[in-house]
Amino acid sequence: MRGRPRRGREAHAAAGGDPAGEADPLDAAQERRVRAVLALGGVPQADLPDGVQQVRLRLLERAAGGREAPRDVSAWAAVVASNLAMDWHRAKRRQERLGERLAALRQPAEHPSGEDSSVLSVAVAQGLDELPDAQRQVVVLRFYADLPVRSIAEQLGVPEGTVKSRLHTAVRALRARLHEDEVV
Repeated sequence: MRGRPRRGREAHAAAGGDPAGEADPLDAAQERRVRAVLALGGVPQADLPDGVQQVRLRLLERAAGGREAPRDVSAWAAVVASNLAMDWHRAKRRQERLGERLAALRQPAEHPSGEDSSVLSVAVAQGLDELPDAQRQVVVLRFYADLPVRSIAEQLGVPEGTVKSRLHTAVRALRARLHEDEVV
């Protein structure tokens, strides 16, 4: 039993959890450390509980996947928390870039108010709903998930030219929809 890696409930128990699956895989000190790492990483206070839950989930997934339990759960959890903080910043930057891209679709002089901006957001969402699935998929992957064309093509198993064509057609349809609705 010494030489083989721990799996399933054994790994969970070794990581500080109860083999019956009832105890928290993070003790209070580990949770405080995870919260501190997330907070120092710039994650807003409101999102800290979600970050702690993500660390717990990853520890449980690791155990359920049969992977060996980390030797130092506290250090492992801190590294995971640090990675989550970086992911949070990346997602925030993606959202900011998306907002900039959507703002570029409209003419600022015509719609200066925040109310008009929300009208634009609703119109874009409705336009996305009306696109064929293949076009909507590439628009979401490109502009919302911020994936490069090459990655989209690889993930979907289609040529890059097909992705570009779908994007072009979808953006043209969205622009037409926004002009038709007199949003831009």
